[in-house]
Amino acid sequence: MSPNETKPTRNQQREEARAKAKALREQHKREERRKRLGIRVGVIGVVAAALAIIVVALVSGGNSAGNSAAPANFMFNDGIKIGAGVQAYTPNFTPTPSPSASATPSTATVPNIIMYLDYQCPICQQFETANAAQLKSWVNTGAATLEIHPISFLDSRASLNEYSSRAANAAICVAQAAPNSFFDFSAYLYEHQPGEGTAGPSNDDLVADLAKVQIPATADLTSCIKNKKYGVWISNTTSKVLSTPIPGTKQTVDGTPYVLVNGHKYTWNTGQDLVNPARFAQFVQTSGATQ
Repeated sequence: MSPNETKPTRNQQREEARAKAKALREQHKREERRKRLGIRVGVIGVVAAALAIIVVALVSGGNSAGNSAAPANFMFNDGIKIGAGVQAYTPNFTPTPSPSASATPSTATVPNIIMYLDYQCPICQQFETANAAQLKSWVNTGAATLEIHPISFLDSRASLNEYSSRAANAAICVAQAAPNSFFDFSAYLYEHQPGEGTAGPSNDDLVADLAKVQIPATADLTSCIKNKKYGVWISNTTSKVLSTPIPGTKQTVDGTPYVLVNGHKYTWNTGQDLVNPARFAQFVQTSGATQ
């Protein structure tokens, strides 16, 4: 923006978002008319997700509980990073691969996988289910690192009880209280994702789920989940993620899952591509070699 340009007002931003949303709806209708046979997931799903993102990022106030304090373990551009041993990077700990892990490449070639996701997103669920085992294997051996960035834009579109933001909050609470269990809890949320348009698990249910992945339900962790401690932070972070480029890139998240490997975006054209672990592994290998 040049010095002589005026920054758009909040109302102008909302009007622009509504105009973009209307254009996307019309585009989606045209695509539906043209295509009698559609793929199960893919471009149409991403367009729908992008539509929800644009509207909710500027208009929604569904994540207003809690305070805006940043979770300490979300040190990587508002994401948490998982490394060797499926352990989380924290301000006081850096996971280091075991010297005996023969599958571990040199530090200079370790790919960093960045994922932006919404726990209510069904496309995310399909990608996660297909790739969770190999992702866990890669980070366990130190063959890759994984950054996970939970965001929430599906409260008003896909859930009857704000499950999208509450699940993100629960995951962040776990990341703070039991960071080395974050990967397993995140995977559990996807394994038990509620259907779109239904009421997801309550906060009490999310607390009960901790035991499913051997996480002690301490008083602080229970309070964090039930009181949606990071609700405001999730809302603010989601808006920032959806309106500004990912640090170090010129790319802005326009749907989930949004996956980058060393700055290269993973894309798919069909549902089969989305849930093909071998295809994703090849992408990681190719992109991981490009720094």
